[in-house]
Amino acid sequence: MSLMRIGVAGVGRIGAMHARNLTALETVDELVLFDPQPERAVALARELGAAAVADPDTLLAGVDGVVLATPTDTHPEWVRRTVAAGVPTLCEKPIASDLAELIVLIADVEASGVPVLVGFQRRFDPAVIELKRRLDAGESGTPYLVRAIGQDAAPPDLGYLPASGGIFRDLLIHDLDAVPWLLGEPVVEVFAGGSVLVDRAFADADDVDNAVVVLRFAGGAHAVLTGGRHNPAGYDHRIEVLGSAQSLVVGLDPRTPLTSLEPGGPQARPDAYPGFPERFARAYRNEMRVFVEVVAGRQANPSPVRDSLGSLVLAEACERSRRAGRPVDPASVPADVGIGPAAAVEVAR
Repeated sequence: MSLMRIGVAGVGRIGAMHARNLTALETVDELVLFDPQPERAVALARELGAAAVADPDTLLAGVDGVVLATPTDTHPEWVRRTVAAGVPTLCEKPIASDLAELIVLIADVEASGVPVLVGFQRRFDPAVIELKRRLDAGESGTPYLVRAIGQDAAPPDLGYLPASGGIFRDLLIHDLDAVPWLLGEPVVEVFAGGSVLVDRAFADADDVDNAVVVLRFAGGAHAVLTGGRHNPAGYDHRIEVLGSAQSLVVGLDPRTPLTSLEPGGPQARPDAYPGFPERFARAYRNEMRVFVEVVAGRQANPSPVRDSLGSLVLAEACERSRRAGRPVDPASVPADVGIGPAAAVEVAR
């Protein structure tokens, strides 16, 4: 088995986690780190026995693949740099936060032929992958309803809010990607609402801290997505699928922060998940394993850039629906930035 040299650009919390997970892979021979704050790369390189480099060109000159965990507003520039260098890339979501910019970037990436994976970790979670397999195999029968719950244990740093893109682009974007991917059907209607219940700072940032989204799919099934910024019992993320043959759930385990009032029912524990890195630890480990397999040409890209356009379209539709107080056809969103009707339906899948 050939060994690889993998780079990581940006070694803050997420980048450092990815770097540690990469060092655990037998197929990764060497890790190369870069960060705009050089001391962070040097410190982590010392901890992991990796190499630290001082500039992006040096990073890309000698690696087989690169993981991008730099600030969101740098993603488009970095992705263009990596594909120009011919280096397969995994980029944290979003690869671009503006629809018009994302459309152009997708065209550039696809024209390059270089694999670029978008870091939607739900697609790499072993339980979610198994749910996808069972749905594709028809084991659940006809899907009637999907419920997805996403609750942060603690609100994000309030200084982050103005640049977050809002709850639909920041928190619920993961389920706006995962749920249509699981069902394999286009979304034909979006209805969303939200409230400020946690902190007035969300309203000051023109955002909400609790939100509900209803998606209607072409086949008639509905999905109800809920997201919130504060759950003192712990971080909670679940996806439930109720079908004609079987009901399935991921994210329900002994660390799920739920307290049942039924005799013998599950109780919230002190070791409930404190945040998403712990809840999705298996997903993040598998994400790096899959990325290396894609770099090696042994696996297809499970999270291509075009799919990320669909989730951003839905997030924009949610925001428009919340503000207007009415359902929105997601096909109308990309049309506003120059995508024709047929393509608009395709990206909303």
